Amino acid sequence: MGSTPDEREYAYQLDETAYGHSRTRTGKWYDSERNRAAATTAAFEITVAPITNAQYAEFIEATNHPAPNVDQQTWEGYGLIHPYSRTRRHAWEENTPPTNRGDHPVVLVSYDDANAYAKWLSEKLDETWRLPTETEWEKAVRGTDGRYFPWGNSFESDKLNSHDTGPFDTTAIGTRSAAGPNGLVDGAGQVFEWVMTTEGARRAWVKGGSWDDKGCGVCRPAARHSRPTNLKHILIGFRLVKVK
Repeated sequence: MGSTPDEREYAYQLDETAYGHSRTRTGKWYDSERNRAAATTAAFEITVAPITNAQYAEFIEATNHPAPNVDQQTWEGYGLIHPYSRTRRHAWEENTPPTNRGDHPVVLVSYDDANAYAKWLSEKLDETWRLPTETEWEKAVRGTDGRYFPWGNSFESDKLNSHDTGPFDTTAIGTRSAAGPNGLVDGAGQVFEWVMTTEGARRAWVKGGSWDDKGCGVCRPAARHSRPTNLKHILIGFRLVKVK
């Protein structure tokens, strides 16, 4: 897992070509990635795709957990570049998912919301479901041969939902995604995904890039950046692992 200096340099070059500036390089976005090294995990299963609105709706109906949404004051307090109006297409109307988005990844879910869903699913199925660790997530998405992207070492914009050639929005899962070596879809682009952090932490890693990104250096499985665990973002969803 992790990346080499050559891979990080390739990521910066992708971003510079796509955006026409060097902000990710000057901001050292990819310098925090783990250096390439071998890692070992226990056996696990993982959802092929991020959890969808339709799947999350079952949880909302069963538990009356607050549905994915955010008010304007909270959103503007995040200091993000997306206007509040853009959140409305992803927001739920009471406990009902957005129209025609049942097969899209659920977003506007915090780290705690994702964990609450995992707890409910575990109790429902009498199994142990949880967020993946960063190591598990990376292993599942990119495989074990150190490739830069799920499909190989070269960026190809037609193999993921990113702002390069995508609709600047979420899409039905798997419709703009080349499957990785383990059959997972939307591991690059589409939505960032929460991964497990230590209990009580105020920030957690998100992985995978999103429909908003171009380049797409941040869409590589080795890329990582943290977000506040209470953040409800239109770019962040999650998938789960089942512990054997």
